[in-house]
Amino acid sequence: MGWPGIVILGLVVGCAGWWLHPLRRAARHGFALAVVAGVLGAALANAAGSATGLFYDGELLQWPLCTAIALVFAGVCVALRARRT
Repeated sequence: MGWPGIVILGLVVGCAGWWLHPLRRAARHGFALAVVAGVLGAALANAAGSATGLFYDGELLQWPLCTAIALVFAGVCVALRARRT
């Protein structure tokens, strides 16, 4: 997948995570935070998976794992942002 694919995946998942979250209306400026969290989550999942040997670049496990971690990061950030406001 490579790093450009990870960034695009994180952007898409961050947008989807913000849009699907029930507290998105309560979170002010939560969209940008969710997108950044999605990219960060996908990048961290990719780096951790490669460092531990769980998967290598382009393997099948890389896509769902990076997607799931990015979605969790985006959802948690939107929820935490909604609680502060």
